[in-house]
Amino acid sequence: MGKLDVGTDPVREEDPPRSWNNHAPDPTMDPHRVPGVLRCMMTIRIRILPMFLVSSLLAAPLLLSHPSPGTAQAIPRLAVELEAGPVWQSRNEIQIPNDPSGTRFSLEEVAGSGPWPSGRVYVTWNLNRRHSLRALLAPFSITETGAIPGEVRFAGGTFRPDRPVEATYQFNSWRLGYRYRFLDREDLSLWVGFTAKLRDAKVELRQEETSARDTDLGFVPLLFLAADKRLAPRWRLLLDFDGLAGGPGRAFDVALKLGYDIGDRWGITAGYRTLEGGADVESVYSFAWLHYGVVSAVFRW
Repeated sequence: MGKLDVGTDPVREEDPPRSWNNHAPDPTMDPHRVPGVLRCMMTIRIRILPMFLVSSLLAAPLLLSHPSPGTAQAIPRLAVELEAGPVWQSRNEIQIPNDPSGTRFSLEEVAGSGPWPSGRVYVTWNLNRRHSLRALLAPFSITETGAIPGEVRFAGGTFRPDRPVEATYQFNSWRLGYRYRFLDREDLSLWVGFTAKLRDAKVELRQEETSARDTDLGFVPLLFLAADKRLAPRWRLLLDFDGLAGGPGRAFDVALKLGYDIGDRWGITAGYRTLEGGADVESVYSFAWLHYGVVSAVFRW
């Protein structure tokens, strides 16, 4: 470097202007052969589920070896959410079989609209900032005694209107999903992914010595979408969607909740969840619409 003469001010060249881009990148079914209750879409052989689980576990090391660039907020490795609250039904129509030998009736008229207690557990494993796996355990079953307005022929049994009928409705949902965070900002995160759902459903009617039931155990693929909008340093608005529609059936599980972070590890949420779906095929007609008022506790580490 050359020497500067005493009293001579050095001349500094101004740094060239920088241009920053602050915008993150936005990102067979034969209906005549579908048995069971609440067939929301095409049922795939259950043996695909183990393949999905194995594939997800095998993909984990690959995802972990390519971490996404970090941001200011740390992402917990694991998160567990316990959700509970009352549930009501506004629709639950059933006809099995879905032909003149079966009677279409309202299970909501027999069992009532509720409320009943409900609960579910989410376990989320964040492989890195972009990729995560989420498991859900959501059992649900009710048994109520009521009356039917007329004779009901259901699943091979005939039930009379002049005597009480005991109705059992079960819809357990076990899911494992993959999530990709395609938008990662301080104030907003967006996810897209897919969910493998194992549906365990049953409808049963009993009247004295007469009983009839229809069960369904099947695998259903769902689309997953989620959003986390930061409203304030501790407050956030959460949207969660699992669903798909096609052919003669559909299935939707949607929740909108307000969350509050008690600390780095603990949080609470409260909001509304709705579960709607069913199928209209040769073997079964069944559509239900459930409404949940939910609160949850979230633990992260």
